[in-house]
Amino acid sequence: MANAARKLDLIDVAPFSPADAAAMEARYAGVGTRDMLGDLLTGELKGRVAAVSSFGAESAVLLHLIAQIDRDIPVIFLNTQKIFGETLQYRDALSETLGFTDLRVFRPDPRLLAAKDATGLRWNYDPDGCCDLRKVEPLRRALAPFDAWLSGRKGFQAGTRDALPRFEEDEGRLKLNPLADWDKPALDAYFAEHQLPRHPLEAEGYASIGCAPCTSKVLPGEDPRAGRWRGWEKVECGIHVPEKPGEEPVF
Repeated sequence: MANAARKLDLIDVAPFSPADAAAMEARYAGVGTRDMLGDLLTGELKGRVAAVSSFGAESAVLLHLIAQIDRDIPVIFLNTQKIFGETLQYRDALSETLGFTDLRVFRPDPRLLAAKDATGLRWNYDPDGCCDLRKVEPLRRALAPFDAWLSGRKGFQAGTRDALPRFEEDEGRLKLNPLADWDKPALDAYFAEHQLPRHPLEAEGYASIGCAPCTSKVLPGEDPRAGRWRGWEKVECGIHVPEKPGEEPVF
């Protein structure tokens, strides 16, 4: 009788688990953002972490905090090829001002675009699919070398971000939301204190700035992200929304 095939031992190689994220959340409860970042970026996450930035309306705050600690941390920018020209100019100017040495620009895979969005109009009838092609897939490539990444999300930005933790597990990586508990007055005060340049479109009424076709001005009293994907039941691009097994991606 042939011997049964030996069951292979499986090793979990993901660097961070949900339990690790919860432990980090508890460890840094009550610790200020500057001190938390200083401890992690010069300690256990040094060489293992990247910052992901849209260079949007409030991005300068987190980028400035990071630059005060380590200007060599890689900064990832996703050029969806639908970005406002003003954002590209702001990205270059702000990166230069803050002194970052490793700005990494990732674009959509041209083969995937040719197969799934040859006209460049997918945003108009399938914004979820467009975000998948132009944001989610490029970010996965960009984050491949890293165990952790920094996000600029804030809890006040939308109902989907209520009670946002500072630490999350995301596809086996540690995702940090250092500004999770910052409100708009705190952000504005930081801009003023450090004389940080504003995104040029903010003064025109764009409170949250993404791709040009899917970004509109925010009216008084609206949610800060109301101008994103206006008219669609969509408030996130997909980078921060996990896929559910058996269902189409929600981006």
